[in-house]
Amino acid sequence: MTDAADDAFVENVTAPEGSDGEGARPSKVERLEHEGDIAADYLEELLDIADLDGDLDMDVEGDRASVQIGGADLSQLVGRRGEVLEALQELTRLAVYRETGERSRLMLDVGGYRAEQRTRLVALAEKSIAEVQESGESVSLEPMSAFERKVVHDAVAAAGLTSESDGAEPKRHVVILPA
Repeated sequence: MTDAADDAFVENVTAPEGSDGEGARPSKVERLEHEGDIAADYLEELLDIADLDGDLDMDVEGDRASVQIGGADLSQLVGRRGEVLEALQELTRLAVYRETGERSRLMLDVGGYRAEQRTRLVALAEKSIAEVQESGESVSLEPMSAFERKVVHDAVAAAGLTSESDGAEPKRHVVILPA
């Protein structure tokens, strides 16, 4: 094939149906689904290498791709306080970046760990919010991961209060401020 024929072939293969190949970009949902597919493929290979059984479920939640691994005992993929899960999530984000060239905000959950953690953190935030409202004094929480802080910040904002993160890793924590 000539260079022009190669270009036309690539354009016809990669252009979405019904487009002229000019300026056609995937929608945000399509881009996030593609991120999830890349992540799922990466994680499937990793599970095979580690000889672990797990079912992968990919979804788009809000403005990020989400992959859940469920199945038998996968606690070794979570680790103590979710440290292995955090590292695995970062490696998966790097795999997505390697394929797409764009930074990913993909969220990974293993065995429902993050879902349970989110429930626990919202309850902690609600208890702390009540304490701040009752005393009129700010409350500092224990050090948390970025994911944990985000859950607490969201719960505080939903209650109409403000919060901020303070300190440096690994002692970075949330401070809930009175109204």
